[in-house]
Amino acid sequence: MQFPEGFLWGGATAANQYEGGWNEGGKGWSVSDCAKAHFNTSVTNYSAHNEITSEEIQYAMEHPEDEVNYPKRHGSDFYHHYKEDIALMAEMGFKVFRMSIAWSRIYPNGDDLEPNEEGLQFYDNVFDECKKYGIEPLVTMSHYEPPLNLVLKYNCWYNRKTIDFFCKFVETICTRYKDKVKYWLTFNEVDSMIRHPYTTGGLIRDRFKDKNFEEVIFQSMHHQFVASALATKICHEIIPGSQVGCMLTKLTYYPYSCRPEDVLEMQQKMRSIYCYSDTQVFGEYPTYLLARFKNHGLHIVMEDNDLEVMKKYPVDFISFSYYMSSCVAKNTEGLDTTEGNTVTAIKNPYLPSSEWGWQIDPIGLRISLVDLYDRYRKPLFIVENGLGAKEELVPDGKGSYTVNDDYHIEYYKAHFKAMYDAIHEDGVELLGYTSWACIDLVSESTKQMSKRYGFVYVDADDYGNGTYNRYKKKSFYWYKHVIETNGECLSE
Repeated sequence: MQFPEGFLWGGATAANQYEGGWNEGGKGWSVSDCAKAHFNTSVTNYSAHNEITSEEIQYAMEHPEDEVNYPKRHGSDFYHHYKEDIALMAEMGFKVFRMSIAWSRIYPNGDDLEPNEEGLQFYDNVFDECKKYGIEPLVTMSHYEPPLNLVLKYNCWYNRKTIDFFCKFVETICTRYKDKVKYWLTFNEVDSMIRHPYTTGGLIRDRFKDKNFEEVIFQSMHHQFVASALATKICHEIIPGSQVGCMLTKLTYYPYSCRPEDVLEMQQKMRSIYCYSDTQVFGEYPTYLLARFKNHGLHIVMEDNDLEVMKKYPVDFISFSYYMSSCVAKNTEGLDTTEGNTVTAIKNPYLPSSEWGWQIDPIGLRISLVDLYDRYRKPLFIVENGLGAKEELVPDGKGSYTVNDDYHIEYYKAHFKAMYDAIHEDGVELLGYTSWACIDLVSESTKQMSKRYGFVYVDADDYGNGTYNRYKKKSFYWYKHVIETNGECLSE
């Protein structure tokens, strides 16, 4: 049961959830530094956790000392632990480490004339540490952290000027790290702007009271599509042989029944997911998305050469997150709903659920891989997949502590089997796999540290209390064995 030679095993993180050091090294404010935790809100109420107002942002800026209510400010403190963390990844045998560069660490205000040298040097140090252990960085250019100044001064991605600010940032990091980074992703879950417009696009609803907010979102998304194409162009020109991918939230839906109405509902739902990757892979808007613009009365302003740029510089591969699947039905009356990755959907009665309501479906991963590869005929990369769980440290019998996370092992084992079947039975070209998250961090959806995904436990609670010491979980050693045998141990 071996995976292909050269398969890239590793793990994933994001600066806004993991890095910390939010006000050190010349870093500026990002949108995530103002993302407040709602500790008394149900973990199943995703929208309540992610809505934000101008007034709330102003309050956050007036309280820079508050790392309790704004846990993304401290994350897992990778900023001060990067050597230790990368050594742990190397001990597991990582071939690849997916991470992101905090835009506001390089250009603190987004529109600065010159980059922040201290920020550039920090990532030099991180990449040098990766190189020391033979770990290939997979770098997301923008992962939920536009500089806050671009939001307040320009309305961020709604303003076309942000394309130029982003391209300047991309040119800077590609030039600086051209000998250190080969694999790049442009925008994390570019489709997510429709579900959480603030963290993805820097859009605050109350600043657009006189506009159709759906139109605002798609206008901003158009600017990101153009920026992604230009980023691909810049990366290819500066780094010969580099590979640039898009990144999609792979939401997989099943019809709740075999009623044709439910099947049609599923097809329409999947189109609403694929339209974003269709645009980045094929370099043009799919006709069904153009039909949506027309039918909803959305007027998207484009410059003369926008479509030409998008067509000329599509992405090289497709990366995606996959955590769960859901159901859809035309008539939802009387049907149970449950939470998922940024969505609420109909509960599948045939699947178990996590403590956060996310339904566990490894076969859905195989279905997703086949659907994506059949659709695009380009290499795929799973860059997020994992299970969040509440955990407890226990003595390991060797003078330290561990977590007996057999549930993680069972989760990964089933999903790896689905990956293997997709590769060997279905002919899918899969470049690699990075688990979310390889080391515990602050969750995106609920801002909790107690929703733990990692192979490494970080001693910090939801309120930032703790030593931030790292402890290897049982799954740490299991994943190490998977990597060193290239998956062969899965058949034992």
